[in-house]
Amino acid sequence: MASLTPPSTAVQPGRIRVLKQGSLDKKRGPVVYWMFRDQRVRDNWALIHAVDQANKNNVPVAVAFNLFDQFLGAKARQLGFMLRGLRLLQRNIEETFQILFFLFQGEAEDNIPNFVRECGASLLVTDFSPLREIRRCKDKICNRVSDSVTIHEVDAHNVVPVWVASEKLEYSAKTLRGKINKLLPEYLIDYPMLEQPIEKWTGTRQSIDWDSIIAAVLRKGAEVPEIGWCESGEDAAMEVLKGSKDGFLTKRLKNYPTDRNNPLKPRALSGLSPYLHFGQISAQRCALEARKARKLCPEAIDTFLEELIVRRELADNFCFYQPNYDSLKGAWEWARKSLKDHASDKREHIYTKEQFEKAQTADPLWNASQMEMVYNGKMHGFMRMYWAKKILEWTTGPEEALAIAIYLNDKYEIDGRDPNGYVGCMWSICGVHDQVSLYHFALFSFFILFPGWNQYLCLQISPA
Repeated sequence: MASLTPPSTAVQPGRIRVLKQGSLDKKRGPVVYWMFRDQRVRDNWALIHAVDQANKNNVPVAVAFNLFDQFLGAKARQLGFMLRGLRLLQRNIEETFQILFFLFQGEAEDNIPNFVRECGASLLVTDFSPLREIRRCKDKICNRVSDSVTIHEVDAHNVVPVWVASEKLEYSAKTLRGKINKLLPEYLIDYPMLEQPIEKWTGTRQSIDWDSIIAAVLRKGAEVPEIGWCESGEDAAMEVLKGSKDGFLTKRLKNYPTDRNNPLKPRALSGLSPYLHFGQISAQRCALEARKARKLCPEAIDTFLEELIVRRELADNFCFYQPNYDSLKGAWEWARKSLKDHASDKREHIYTKEQFEKAQTADPLWNASQMEMVYNGKMHGFMRMYWAKKILEWTTGPEEALAIAIYLNDKYEIDGRDPNGYVGCMWSICGVHDQVSLYHFALFSFFILFPGWNQYLCLQISPA
């Protein structure tokens, strides 16, 4: 059972949960940071905490990353982007901070306890993820490390830690917004400088053959190839946020309020989602930089911060407090009743998962949305409700519709397997965080709201 009583630290205590309290031995061993969700050196509360605890106890610190053999169907598209970013991270953290980086392949519940045991670590720090696979993995690690090892979990992903923002499952953005806004003065603060470790790691530096590892991943996941519109890494992420050439805050911000819902103008969007998903940039850093630009475009910044903080952290809240975040069991009772009442409705078309995946429906606009995701690794947000609700309309039931939507999202989206993706599918199909009757969404009005649908269709037919 996690507790919220961490030791004195450079990080706000509310960000840290003690997953396991080790016995207080006189001799303290090294600190290991198991990096998973927050893959960055800059602006990383988990890394700051790990180094701080190591220096307080005059022990060395290292970073470990585990590459799972299979993680929720990730392919070359997602893993290639991630590994290229990690290669840059290793170079940065070892050359700039003299912190060694270790890469393991296989099951984390085996590799991480083994590494902790081999190096004699007394503290394991990990970043936070609400996904059940990672939470189960952490439970196993807690049971497999020795009694003397303490394990801290640090929410380095959310501006307001998920367990601080709310102690329960929130119904909608409206119910969470006020809670988060009250806590922003306390949590939306600048980061301290990352300290240099006092003690050097005494073990051997691992030699990582990045070229071979990346090549193997690309071969294995070649079914979904990499994309070319986003470059991996922390520097690339900062360039997208505020670069001098085409940065969101510096060059594209003014069009955000008017054009962000126009699929024909994708540059109006921030383009940050891959970097936020893989933790190559901190949402907190994005918010801090956005606030600096508020005087120039207050409407744009307020809209951006609503999406960046409230909506993103609402998704984490849902996945953290709702164990069935990816199934019909996770929908509200009214939604399950509505779906059940309409389960036997006559459907004009019924398609298989394979037909959906290959965009073989009778609807050119739906096919175009699917192909945008397949080719570009990102479907415009304005199209997603239409895309998901049509899957619900064209399948035998909501369970099948939800499973297909999540499968396609996780397989093709560069930021798939993310709380935002699960909540997006649950919102469109199961009414999560919404109160719209599920089967009374006027799909015909979509074409009125989006008069440029024919141009969008042409763009996806020829994905250059």
